[in-house]
Amino acid sequence: MGAFTVRLPNSLHHKIEELAKAEGLSVNQFMVTAAEKMAALLSEDYLAQEAKQSKRADFEKVLKAVPHIEPEEHDRL
Repeated sequence: MGAFTVRLPNSLHHKIEELAKAEGLSVNQFMVTAAEKMAALLSEDYLAQEAKQSKRADFEKVLKAVPHIEPEEHDRL
């Protein structure tokens, strides 16, 4: 796991401390959670862009190649 130092204005630093405390997290845990949320949003944007470039016919072609079988016991809902 990597680490880095970030210089923030005092007002922003204090706000992050307040938000972390309200969530019952350390500042470090709060920042990790924020980074994970950012990564999820970036993934969503990436997938949306990929979807815009896709073709339904290509998707259906791939889907037809998947065998229709019952899921394994551990994968059943």
